[in-house]
Amino acid sequence: MAPERPLFVQEVKQKHPRKPVEVWVQDEARLGQQGTLTNVWAEKGSRPSAVRQTECEWAYLFAAVNPVSGVSSALITPTVNTDYMNEHLRFISQEAGADKHVVLVLDQAGWHLARALKIPDNITLLHLPPYSPELNGAERIWDYLRSHYLSNRIYKDYDELFEAIKTAWNSLEAQRLKSLTHTQWIERAA
Repeated sequence: MAPERPLFVQEVKQKHPRKPVEVWVQDEARLGQQGTLTNVWAEKGSRPSAVRQTECEWAYLFAAVNPVSGVSSALITPTVNTDYMNEHLRFISQEAGADKHVVLVLDQAGWHLARALKIPDNITLLHLPPYSPELNGAERIWDYLRSHYLSNRIYKDYDELFEAIKTAWNSLEAQRLKSLTHTQWIERAA
C-alpha cells in the first residue's frame, strides 16, 4: 500500500476522533568503524591524539521518538531498505499502542516512500519537504550519540559495533530524548 498524501495533525485528529493523536519523529543513521572524531577538552596549546579506524563495517540505527513523552522505538540493522522500515513501523505501532494514533514525521528517503511499505492502521506518515533536516528533531539524536558514546573508538568487528550502538541507544533516557527532539512546530501542532 502506497503512503497516503501527508495529513496535518488536525486532519488526522478529525479522521480518528476517538483516539489521542501523538506526533513522533523518525530517522535513520549510519554508524560504523570509520567513526566520527569529535572535540574534546584539553590543556590550552596541546593537541590530543585520537584513534581513527579504516575498516568499513557499518550498522544502521532506525529511531522514532515522541518528543512530548520521550517514548521511543529503535531498530539496529545491517542496511536500510523497505523490509527493515516495515519492521520499524510495526515496532512503533506496538510501542504507541492500538489505543493511540501516531503522526510519524520523516524525510523522503526511498524506503519511506516505497510502494511495498506496510503502514499500520494507527500510523499516518507526514513526509517533510526535501532537504529540510532542521525540521526533524530526530536528526539531533545522531550528533549526540556520536559525540557522547560512539566517537574516538575502535570496534573489533560488526558484533562489537552492534553492541556499542545498542548500549549507546539504551543509555538515552526519556528526558534526554525529549530534550534532543523538541521542535516548536510539533509542539504547536500537537
